[in-house]
Amino acid sequence: MFWALTTDLVETRGHEFVQVLADIQTLNQWARAGRLEVTAISLAAYPFVQEDYALLPHGASIGSGYGPIVVARQPLTLAELAKKEIVVPGTMTTSYLTLCLVLGGFRFRELPFAEIPDEVASGRAEAGLLIHEGQLTFADYGLVRVLDLGEWWLLETGLPLPLGVNVVRRDLGDDVVCDVANVLGEAIQAGLDHRAEALEYALRFGRGIDAAVADRFVSMYVNELTQDYGDEGRKAVTELLQRGEALGTFPEPVRIDFVR
Repeated sequence: MFWALTTDLVETRGHEFVQVLADIQTLNQWARAGRLEVTAISLAAYPFVQEDYALLPHGASIGSGYGPIVVARQPLTLAELAKKEIVVPGTMTTSYLTLCLVLGGFRFRELPFAEIPDEVASGRAEAGLLIHEGQLTFADYGLVRVLDLGEWWLLETGLPLPLGVNVVRRDLGDDVVCDVANVLGEAIQAGLDHRAEALEYALRFGRGIDAAVADRFVSMYVNELTQDYGDEGRKAVTELLQRGEALGTFPEPVRIDFVR
């Protein structure tokens, strides 16, 4: 999504875009402080920052029938899983919210997402909630998939599962917000149109995964729904946040506001 901004393929309309790399839970926390003008966050974090940020109409990671997974060292039923302590990548992540929708209350502790597979494989944790490439590489640790949250969500609602979203800070003003939306929309389209070059660039930040895994992961989460949520994607956003609100997750009523 960012690759085209490092080339001359996209007109930046006089704005400078600086790439800041951080894990999603850190970005969620930074957004609560309004630290970045434009940022990726978990959809589940949006209600906590909705006063300061609006949802961009593109850049989301949305999976249809697949998503974050819960793993363990041996198969578990949902009833068994609900009694285990589960290591999670952060309580503001969409994966955590979705797991709460499945299990209700459960024992958990937080760890950086990259540490969770080894935490479970070593026996220090009974189960773990995996996001990012861990959804594809868990078997390398000798782990088994207990629950796929994207699959559960599709069966539950008939909708894809929106996970990460892009937001823009409202205090930039309407004109700049519009510019940002247009520039990033064009950058994402350029990445889709020049997939091989964009993927080669992305592999620099791939945390050691090989090209085949990266290609599969990108195919899962960078697609036509990334370029635009569409009616189905927006409906999924609304459904998930409304269910989270009914669960008492958010400090105030959710107001979903997409940049036009």
